[in-house]
Amino acid sequence: MANVISDETIDYVGILAKLELSGPEKEQAKKDMADMLDYIDQLGELDTSDVEPMSHIFPVHNVFREDVVTNGDDSANTIKNAPADKDGMFMVPRTF
Repeated sequence: MANVISDETIDYVGILAKLELSGPEKEQAKKDMADMLDYIDQLGELDTSDVEPMSHIFPVHNVFREDVVTNGDDSANTIKNAPADKDGMFMVPRTF
């Protein structure tokens, strides 16, 4: 199936993409768009009746861990990760 791309379509796509296309660039864009549409038409002719629909090429399954209730006040272990601390608080460089 031959797809015909009009000059108006190329101008419109150029405006959407904020491109200023020269005459030769417009002709090349027309050819490229027509080639893409022809390729899509070829894909539409493929027999995919035996192909299972999928959203990803690999079988991906969600893996969830069990929720475990913990004590949220673990400041002692958090402070151990600080490069410097004083009186149970982070010490940071002065900002002004």
